[in-house]
Amino acid sequence: MTRTTTSPSPSAPSLGDARIISTADFVFTPLAGRLTEIATPVSPAVGSTHVTLHVVRIAPGETFSPESSADEENTAVVFDGRGTATVGSRSRSVERSHAAYAPTGQALSLTAVEDVLTVYIWRTPLTPGRLPGTDPEPFSTLWDETTQLRGFGGTGQISPDADRATMNFVFWPGNGSSQLCLHCGIQQPGQTFNVHLHPDSDEAFIAFEGIGQMYLRDRWIDVAAGDVLYAAPGVLHGARNPHTGPDARRFVTCGGPSPYDPALYSAAGLSSDVR
Repeated sequence: MTRTTTSPSPSAPSLGDARIISTADFVFTPLAGRLTEIATPVSPAVGSTHVTLHVVRIAPGETFSPESSADEENTAVVFDGRGTATVGSRSRSVERSHAAYAPTGQALSLTAVEDVLTVYIWRTPLTPGRLPGTDPEPFSTLWDETTQLRGFGGTGQISPDADRATMNFVFWPGNGSSQLCLHCGIQQPGQTFNVHLHPDSDEAFIAFEGIGQMYLRDRWIDVAAGDVLYAAPGVLHGARNPHTGPDARRFVTCGGPSPYDPALYSAAGLSSDVR
């Protein structure tokens, strides 16, 4: 299978409507006067519609906060290292697989301790007319199985696979996320999260653990942990673990459409009303 990668630098061509960005193509820039460095593989500056995705390597003892915006939501997932996440006035120790959600009006900050803290951060402005949740959950992990989507068959454009992956709803309207939600796909060996599209939403998600494949537009593409997928509204995408046998391991992805797509919650038999 051909591996598709492209440069995410600001001088690169527009993301257009679909792209997979390999970790090898991330362009990191040090923050002024600091050891912390940041790459931005997805943003409106390079063609996305709604969402910005940063990859931040926070140096030990340093703190990173996205630029504040009165109408923006932020979600962070720890990819490596240990540290502290603060949302508004609440703080929690975090490590790999931990996640934080900062709703509109609450600042997000992340501090590294002994080692570099590598964090993926999704950002999006709140759609006009959409209100923040009344009591949003600020902290969780990718392994939170409280609310799940099982047996998803896709949206009909591609014949679905029968062995279907499970998706954890980590941050979603049911626990107070009003637009920028976070889902975690658990593709066990041989399983697929079936190909689908979001008519009105960007999709930005990452390969968090293992090796597998992401579907983009019209083909399956090999990916590894840390790689990023971007799909504009209407672009087909999905994830699968084609590996089987005694040495096969699970393939984990995380991210989500922005604004959230009510169809995913309807498929799980859930309301998309914001709590």
